[in-house]
Amino acid sequence: MREILAALNECAPQRDTAAIVFDAAPDSRAFSAGVAVEDHAPETVYQMLDTFHSIFRALQQAAKPSVAIVDGPALGGGCELVAACDLVVATNRARFGQPEIKLGVFPPIAAILLPRIIGEKRAAELVLTGELIEADEALHLGLVNYVVPPVELQDKVEDLLSKLRDLSASALAMARAALDVGRRKNFEAALTEVENLYLHELMRTADANEGVRAFMEKRKPKWRNK
Repeated sequence: MREILAALNECAPQRDTAAIVFDAAPDSRAFSAGVAVEDHAPETVYQMLDTFHSIFRALQQAAKPSVAIVDGPALGGGCELVAACDLVVATNRARFGQPEIKLGVFPPIAAILLPRIIGEKRAAELVLTGELIEADEALHLGLVNYVVPPVELQDKVEDLLSKLRDLSASALAMARAALDVGRRKNFEAALTEVENLYLHELMRTADANEGVRAFMEKRKPKWRNK
């Protein structure tokens, strides 16, 4: 997460940067499986959430178009990163979901962004059930822009990026900032409130700690509903 944040801080001031692209390393089995479950433990959750959310704050401040290239699962924090990107190209091997609720916690970024992107009902379903959706459904919902076969992925990405490179980087940045005007203040206020809910209420519950422990101990959680 620190490496992603450092990369964002490095490229954001570059005036000739047309877009910020998120792609998994070659031969990766997933776009991102999200934040390590162990980092949700009480002794690390404050630092984890601060570092992770700094990525989204940096994206907001960068005001440059962002593109996600998804060839495989994008789960948890990985799905939240996809939701935060302006343009998403996925293959039919991609899957998306927010399984945090199965650990006894919830995804703060998804709780804010997904209702705006895919609608309140479907966002509630994903966040409250933790179920995954396939690429075609993500396309239908508006979470992704394009779904292509894996063999066509690079050509589609290059076609999209070439269109952006042909445009004025400064005009793109201004257009991105304009798109964000209506939600930036609301996003920051909402994120602060949701962070407080997560850290100061959720993480004090027995179930949040039990869910993380059960995952690490490879057993089914025993919910106490408190």
